[in-house]
Amino acid sequence: MSRSLLHVATDWPGHFPNGARTMVALIAAGAEVNARFTGPHTETPLHWAASSDDVAVLDALLDAGADIEAPGAVIGGGAPLADAVAFGQWKTARRLVERGARTTLWQADALGLMDRVEKHFADDGPSALAPWLPRPPRPDVPPPNEITHAFWCACHGSQREAAEFLLARGAALNWIGYDGLTPMDAARRSEAGALVEWLANRGAKSAKDLG
Repeated sequence: MSRSLLHVATDWPGHFPNGARTMVALIAAGAEVNARFTGPHTETPLHWAASSDDVAVLDALLDAGADIEAPGAVIGGGAPLADAVAFGQWKTARRLVERGARTTLWQADALGLMDRVEKHFADDGPSALAPWLPRPPRPDVPPPNEITHAFWCACHGSQREAAEFLLARGAALNWIGYDGLTPMDAARRSEAGALVEWLANRGAKSAKDLG
């Protein structure tokens, strides 16, 4: 395994003294802003800054030309935003969006970006067919497993509006997902008390109660 000096300067937990200035100095000295970690993943320094919620360093890397959509994250091989959202690094996640990062459905739901969420369902309106006729498949509408995944992420991100939107579209209320947690567990871990109460009132349970 190998990593660049920029990786060293953005390593967990980040927020090192003069971090942004260090980025500028290293890049000016010839460091490759999009250098890849060599090992079980191929993350760039931007992935690592995103994973540490280090906005100042993130901005310095982006200002120097870091690829905001660079693949290779430990989270599904995705871009830096995938790491930021999955690890609950909300400051860098929102800054990446502000700076133009694209979002998947699960990322948009975790961040409560309802305009982006709704676009995934833009054609999922009332059917013109008689109610007794089968609805044709809609390849442009997210499949049930993706909706459930996004619902879990909305709870992880403490986003009640997004969670309510997805539950109404068939999300599984008690899916046991990442870290062995249900959506309610994820909301509780994020200290989203009001969301936990809302979920409980709809029959949500903790993984430990599901056997």
